[in-house]
Amino acid sequence: MMDVGLPEFMVLAIVAIFVFGPDRLPEVARQAAKLLRSARTTLSSARSQLSDELGPEFSNMDLSDLNPRSLVKKHLLDDLDDETPARPGHRPLAEGELAPYDEDAT
Repeated sequence: MMDVGLPEFMVLAIVAIFVFGPDRLPEVARQAAKLLRSARTTLSSARSQLSDELGPEFSNMDLSDLNPRSLVKKHLLDDLDDETPARPGHRPLAEGELAPYDEDAT
């Protein structure tokens, strides 16, 4: 979700010390933790309520599939990675080989 490494975390901690001060920082951290806990609880209850409302037909649905980027990647781009079989009677072109040209068709 959010890629915060050690250097970014240290910068955030230093900025927080300057903004809130060392006296108020523990209380702000407790409030932030409480806010995150309540947000997770709300999101998990909303997710379970959504799956209950949709019924058993959508029990295996992943909510990340509703993201348009993952939808396109899953249904369109994954097929490009597969080896597509050649049609009967046709062979793939060799490296540097030109496509067949039909004089009568043009």
